Amino acid sequence: MKTVHVSTGKPYDIHIERGIIDRAGECAKALSKAQKVTLITDTNIAPHYQWRVLNSLSAQGFETKTHIFHAGEESKHLGTIAEIYKTLADFHMTRRDIIIALGGGVCGDMAGFAAASYLRGIDFIQIPTSLLAQVDSSVGGKTGVDLPQGKNLVGAFHQPLAVLIDPDTLNTLPDKFITDGMGEIIKYGCIKDAAFFEFLEKENALRHLEDVIETCVSIKRDVVSRDEKEAGERMLLNFGHTLGHAIEKLYHFTGITHGMAVAIGMVMITRAGEAKGLTAPGTADRIAALCERYLLPTSDDFTAKALAEAAMGDKKSANGAVNLVLLKEIGESYTYPVALEELEDFIGE
Repeated sequence: MKTVHVSTGKPYDIHIERGIIDRAGECAKALSKAQKVTLITDTNIAPHYQWRVLNSLSAQGFETKTHIFHAGEESKHLGTIAEIYKTLADFHMTRRDIIIALGGGVCGDMAGFAAASYLRGIDFIQIPTSLLAQVDSSVGGKTGVDLPQGKNLVGAFHQPLAVLIDPDTLNTLPDKFITDGMGEIIKYGCIKDAAFFEFLEKENALRHLEDVIETCVSIKRDVVSRDEKEAGERMLLNFGHTLGHAIEKLYHFTGITHGMAVAIGMVMITRAGEAKGLTAPGTADRIAALCERYLLPTSDDFTAKALAEAAMGDKKSANGAVNLVLLKEIGESYTYPVALEELEDFIGE
């Protein structure tokens, strides 16, 4: 087992081990005095893993309830949260009881937000089953839902009790969701680790999954431990996300995955940085080549005007400006404020 310790206000461990999903009950018992556990999962994941987790919990004496929502980003809204609240209330969950999020990033974000807000906050455990969730979204305590105006505009910082990562759960994923996760994996090399980026260029990341997952969550652990509430350095984790979220919004959150949109966003914003003399020449081409190697898109047909308008509601904006994340070069990132009225010109060159 690989273990990565996260030193946030509420410290916790990330455990990476094949088969750990069958020991979810043992982990919950060791961490909590709960009597009840509500398992939150989706229609794609439930047929594969629901009963393995429930059997593990029952073996440890927990009383269990399952809430299953329709899989997909289109379910990530306050209506679904209201349905989760009803399940928790009908099950008479108390503040000492816990939620387990079993699924990808959408599930983790929503289950975490429900945990953060129900009874003003109860504990939860993340069991991420997608590559993107395992390397990124399950770590760091960001929870939330989308509004029609943009991604993740309602949410809370709420750290889990633990994150249990079972790489074997990736075996049931369609290929597009493995590709989706590669967008965030490449991001980590771009912003913090040139050697890791070079590793991804030379090796097949999918043959070294446990090491790749450990590297990504360790980078995120270090950043989040220094800046839990995104007051400074944590903003660097949003590289590619301002335009990526805009692209997702323009697609109405269907037809394109988060990792695909982030890949396009990383390449586009890096090309803009190069055009402004803010990024080393050739950086965008390297990112694009690596993204294409892992079957990620690197461009789209949306105009700079459409992207800028879609990014207006981005939560990274403040005082009439948006904090873009740019690269000086591979492995070295920084924030660069751009006035909202200048964003179209910035990305349009």
